[in-house]
Amino acid sequence: MLTLVTGSTGQVGRRFVPRLLAQARAGERVRVLVRDEARGEPFAELGAEVVLGDLRDEDALGKAVSGVDAVVNVAASFRGVPDEEARAVNRDAAVALGHAAQASGVRRFVQVSTGLVYGAGRGRPLTEDDESRPGGAMWGAYPESKAAAERELLALDGMDVRVARLPFVYGEGDPHLANSLQWAAHWASNQRLHMGHHADVAQGLLRVLHAPGVAGRVYNIADDAPVTAVELHLLNGVEIPAELVQRTDPDPWLGIMSTERIRRELGYRPLFPTAWSARDAGVL
Repeated sequence: MLTLVTGSTGQVGRRFVPRLLAQARAGERVRVLVRDEARGEPFAELGAEVVLGDLRDEDALGKAVSGVDAVVNVAASFRGVPDEEARAVNRDAAVALGHAAQASGVRRFVQVSTGLVYGAGRGRPLTEDDESRPGGAMWGAYPESKAAAERELLALDGMDVRVARLPFVYGEGDPHLANSLQWAAHWASNQRLHMGHHADVAQGLLRVLHAPGVAGRVYNIADDAPVTAVELHLLNGVEIPAELVQRTDPDPWLGIMSTERIRRELGYRPLFPTAWSARDAGVL
C-alpha cells in the first residue's frame, strides 16, 4: 500500500507523517508532495518518498498520485491569506487532486477538513449529519472553501472518500496555542474553543485512513473538554484581561463538536482528553 500525503510541511502534516511512517507495516510506503526539496529531506530520512511539486499544478498532481493506493489531503491555506488563495488551495486544488486520484485508480481518499464548516452553533454539540450553516464569528473563505471541497469530493464516483473534521489543533511546539489569544482576548470569559492535540489528531486520521467499510463517512476529531477564554490565558501564562468578564458569549455552542461517531465506529479515545492533561504531560 502506497499512501500519498499532501500538506506534509504544515503544522498538522509534519507531525502526522512521522507517525504514519512509524506505524507502517511491511509493504506499506508513504509518499509526500512538497514544494521545497529541503523541506522534504526530513521525511526522506524517515523513509518517505518525496515528490516535488505544487498542489495547484496538474502535472505535479499526476506524478504525485501515480501508483498510489490512498491519499490523505492535509494541505490547507487559511489564516492571513487572501480569500482567492484560500479557495484556490482548499477547494479547487483539493477537488483537482480528487479527480487526479480517481483517474489514477486510487482506492481511498481522506479529505482533512475543519469543524468550522458547520458555521453557526446549534445549541448542542455539532454532529457529522449537521448541514453547513454559514455564519458565526469564525466564518469566512476558509470554512466556506473546505465545505465546498467536501461536497465535491464526496460526490466522486468509484472512489472511497472519507472526511475528517479537525478542531483547533495544538501541542508539540505548535504556535497555535499562543496564537489563540488574538481571538480569546476579545471573547467573553466563558467562551469556549474546542481543541485537539496533535497526537490525537494523528491517531484520528490514522483510524479514518485504515478503517474498512466507512466510505462516504465524515468524522469529527477533537478532545473531551473545550477550553474557555480564561483557560487559554492561563495555559499561555498570560494575565487575564479584566474586560473578559464584562462580555457575553453570543453563541455558546459555536465550534463544539460531538465525537460520538468516531468513538463508536473507530474506537477513538483521546490520549490527551484536555489541554490541561497535555500541559501536565509536558507536550504543549
